[in-house]
Amino acid sequence: MSDFRKIRAVAGASLLEMVRRREIYAALILTLVLLTPLALVNFFGVEGIVRHLREAALLLIWIFSIIITITCAARQFPGELERRTILPLLSKPVSRGDVVLGKYFGAFAAAAGTLIVFYLCYLLLTGLTSAVWVSLTLIQTVFLHLCFVGLLAALVLAGSMLFAPAANITICSLVTVGMLLFGQRLPESAAEAVFPANWIIMAVHAVFPHFEFFDGRVRLIHEWGPYEFSLLGIVFVYTVCYIALLIIAAMVLFKRKRL
Repeated sequence: MSDFRKIRAVAGASLLEMVRRREIYAALILTLVLLTPLALVNFFGVEGIVRHLREAALLLIWIFSIIITITCAARQFPGELERRTILPLLSKPVSRGDVVLGKYFGAFAAAAGTLIVFYLCYLLLTGLTSAVWVSLTLIQTVFLHLCFVGLLAALVLAGSMLFAPAANITICSLVTVGMLLFGQRLPESAAEAVFPANWIIMAVHAVFPHFEFFDGRVRLIHEWGPYEFSLLGIVFVYTVCYIALLIIAAMVLFKRKRL
């Protein structure tokens, strides 16, 4: 069996296991319920209120996507290592590198698929209150969000090789929320801080993933127009390179792990 087929088989098994879990369906149902007011309420042309509702809806999509991505990726290895079910998988034979790649693509597929359903619900319900259903800015926003999900899944997967599940989820959640909220302000904070705090802040700015690059909610809500495609290309290259580094790190750590 070729390496690609092995990776696809591991990813398929991982995806099937996550689809059987109820958390994803609960998040989808809850999101649909929370987005429903966008379609049911007529504000008689009060565009500002509709805009605030759309902003809240996109915030919910981001929150649920973070939760689902972190939980999907964090569960890939700890459970199988604890139950020892990963040993039969490695005896097929499937290399440890194939397992890491398969687990990553399985987690990414589950998180990305759920995210697309979230945005389809958003598109349906917001389209009922406006004449515009699909815009280039919306497509770019979804693309950036998918890049975010892919990078976050890689970060959590690599973290699962170093930390216990609870610690990994906590650390990755703090890094994600922290960079989304304060990532753009780090250079400013470093300039105002004194040694050694300024060095620490700049190290965080240089090493931590810049999740704030992927947040296109403000541009979409306020209709500022689409991004330059060159900018999207730079962000995509950044995402692919960072994911590659994290996956390689996960492979190295997994190969050194005693089973």
